[in-house]
Amino acid sequence: MARGGFPGMGGNINSMIKQAQKLQKEVAKLQEELEQRTVEASVGGGAVTVIASGKKEIKEIKINPEVVDPDDIEMLQDLILAAVNEAIRKADEMVTSEMGKLTGGFNIPGLF
Repeated sequence: MARGGFPGMGGNINSMIKQAQKLQKEVAKLQEELEQRTVEASVGGGAVTVIASGKKEIKEIKINPEVVDPDDIEMLQDLILAAVNEAIRKADEMVTSEMGKLTGGFNIPGLF
């Protein structure tokens, strides 16, 4: 066996390592950018709107005062829950889509 690995593959492995390191840097940069981006989800015809970051942190919840009914708090709770879940789903979708563009669609476990 040649020094440093398999015969004739030294250049290919070095090239692959360099490409992986470059991809790792690009992924880290994209993750930082996605943490700053937001998605918005509205439910109930705009009754409740939730804004979430690419890091899946809820940044803002807007509630239309017209849907606040002291006699039906459960409906408001359901609307908030639905809006939060939709915002998180959209954040996941955004991250997956952007990472897919960078990785060429490869699913790399633990990457995002």
